[in-house]
Amino acid sequence: MNRFSTVLLLVFAMSQVANAQAKVKQQRIGPKPTITNFTYGIDSKLQVLDFWQAKSDKSTPLVLMIHGGGWVGGDKARFRQDVQQYLDAGISVAAINYRLISEAMQQKVDPPVKACLYDSARALQTIRAQSKEWNIDPNRIAATGGSAGACTSLWLAFHDDLAQPESDDPIARQSTRLTCAAVVGAQTSLDPVTVRDWIPNAVYGGHAFGLMPEKKQRGAGFELLLASREKLLPLIKEYSPIELVTSDDPPIYLDYPAQKVAPKQGQEEKDPTHSAMYGVKLAEKLRDANIEVVLSYPQQPDSEYGSPAKFIIEKLNGKSIQ
Repeated sequence: MNRFSTVLLLVFAMSQVANAQAKVKQQRIGPKPTITNFTYGIDSKLQVLDFWQAKSDKSTPLVLMIHGGGWVGGDKARFRQDVQQYLDAGISVAAINYRLISEAMQQKVDPPVKACLYDSARALQTIRAQSKEWNIDPNRIAATGGSAGACTSLWLAFHDDLAQPESDDPIARQSTRLTCAAVVGAQTSLDPVTVRDWIPNAVYGGHAFGLMPEKKQRGAGFELLLASREKLLPLIKEYSPIELVTSDDPPIYLDYPAQKVAPKQGQEEKDPTHSAMYGVKLAEKLRDANIEVVLSYPQQPDSEYGSPAKFIIEKLNGKSIQ
């Protein structure tokens, strides 16, 4: 073999290695969006979404991904690695950013969490308004997310339809109802008295109402929320998913993978913000309302669906996923 042939083989081998590395990287970070940073609002540069279109001759279902981060941080980019499983099942995906508590406070949104939740509703309505262009079935949309994104997903699932049929705004006329929701580590109530009864060392919730005396010290904000509870109770109920449950709500999957010991009311938790007690209490209320609910945590794993993603895929596609 001459030197020229050797060089060609070396270049080819290097090219193959590079292609393999690129493929591994792509699998790790997930597929590129069909549309990046599509604007759904005018109040913030954070009111944007990424959209992945599943290949199909027919309109496809869609899963809406809402990131966590306590409504004070996080980004839609974290979902990139989760997208492919839905595309493979013929389900399109949208992952959103939304205004965070700090910006909502600057804009004097009252309570600040309203911006986070209503931005998510607006994103959902925008997707429905784009359904023909994006080949989406507007009647088959699920929501998912972790922690604060999970709480938001449940709030959307249980809230009365925010559609305004008589509005001059075609987006505002769209529905905010969901086919199902499957969430991870969800907070289901923002009522400090209720939550402390469930989880004595709970500290999550004050920041949702602008009670943030010191950054990264939720305990102080929670104590302020306790002290202000009577005055804030109407808002607490309005923004707590468990308070909104009615018999016409969709199927729900609640996953708490970080639970260290079996949940028990009145038991302190290593991670109180993501305690499965939130799910236990919501599941009780959903069952009383005859709504399908799956509650999963390490000490009591789900054996019917296997994961939040498989639950969503089955509910949107109408068939079991093995």
